Amino acid sequence: LLPWYASAVAWLLLGSLLGMLASIKLHTPWFLADAQWLTFGRVRPAHLNTMIYGWASMAGIATLLWLTVRLCTRILPFRSAIGAAAYYWNAWVAVGTIAILAGHSTSVEWLEFPAWVAAPLSAPLLLIFAVTLYVFSDRRVEHIYVSQWYIFGATIWFPFLYFAATILIELPAASGVMKATANWWFAHNVLGLWLTPIGLASAYYLIPKVLGRPIHSYYLSILGFWTLAIFYNWAGTHHLVGGPLPARLVTVGIVGSMMMFVPVVTVAMNHHFTVVGHFGVLATSPTLRFTVFGAMSYTLVSVQGSLTSLRAVNVVTHVTLYTIAHAHLGVYAFFTMIMFGAVYYIVPRLVDREWISSRLIRVHFWGSAIGIMIYWVGLTFAGIRQGQLMNNPDIPFLEIVAKMIPYLWSRSFAGVLMTVAHVAFAVSMWHMLRRN
Repeated sequence: LLPWYASAVAWLLLGSLLGMLASIKLHTPWFLADAQWLTFGRVRPAHLNTMIYGWASMAGIATLLWLTVRLCTRILPFRSAIGAAAYYWNAWVAVGTIAILAGHSTSVEWLEFPAWVAAPLSAPLLLIFAVTLYVFSDRRVEHIYVSQWYIFGATIWFPFLYFAATILIELPAASGVMKATANWWFAHNVLGLWLTPIGLASAYYLIPKVLGRPIHSYYLSILGFWTLAIFYNWAGTHHLVGGPLPARLVTVGIVGSMMMFVPVVTVAMNHHFTVVGHFGVLATSPTLRFTVFGAMSYTLVSVQGSLTSLRAVNVVTHVTLYTIAHAHLGVYAFFTMIMFGAVYYIVPRLVDREWISSRLIRVHFWGSAIGIMIYWVGLTFAGIRQGQLMNNPDIPFLEIVAKMIPYLWSRSFAGVLMTVAHVAFAVSMWHMLRRN
């Protein structure tokens, strides 16, 4: 599993660099303007894909495999194949990122890798599914903990989601409205049916484990899982409110989004009542600090997403910086922060060594936490203001663009804080992995 974690951290650093370049170009467009490979239209999707398929997916796969064997009390099988799959995955993500920077992007958000990269990249997903199925069927415990439900759901849902979306996007018949519908069905469910189950599985394991007490309610956790499975995959079309789609299709997405209050409230209650009375542990446990921050962000991003789906809200926030803030709240404040907590818990048990510096861990946490909060608050407010101005036909569009520049500077400042935090994290990881 160490090659997966080490590679994930390397992609995190590269993705941070690409993200900073994209952010700077929004308020300083002449920056590296003569470099064809580094235009905004190439750097931004390269940043997105390195973070999703490089950092998030590789860290998530390592975490779900570790949780699977731990909860099933089995030894990880097919170790050579899993180790080789890490290098195979790295190679295709690297090729796909270069292809995007060279101008061969599909221009379909979250699926920018060309088809000849996307198809072979999916092969390790089948291996991960086979491993989890094998370990789960050979488990030594009768009770199935809630984390296993989420893990098994993720390993079943994402391969189907990725295969189906890639085929739909690449079909010549899928164009215009059909391509947009398939795009948002996929993009929304990457977070909801791939990253979210892994993040919640980690939180459900780590919070009780660090505190040394059971989860508040097993039945609430199962209710949260099944309602997530039923409702989330319907919600993607709310991103197309106001678009040329049948009204019933958009309405289904809105209803699915509003029904997401059920799993969100159950998860929030379960985590809160598990931690209540033990908040002092946050000061001493980096794992719990990152995980609780991520769990709280899950509640916030889910409530925000459900409210954003409403037509009255969407008419202001759609196609604004508000959407960018919302996406980062989910992928970074929720999933990435929980993955940081998982790494701080799991890696010492893999290398039999403690983290070298508590100061680096503090820099990592506060840089990440303060950075993403500045990012989210600034762009959320900016997006609402931007939407209100764009709905006024008397205000020239370029005047609106000029009004957004201060908020875009705050975005870059937040990016600097998060990048510093990532460097501190990478230094800690390097010390954990290097040979004495």
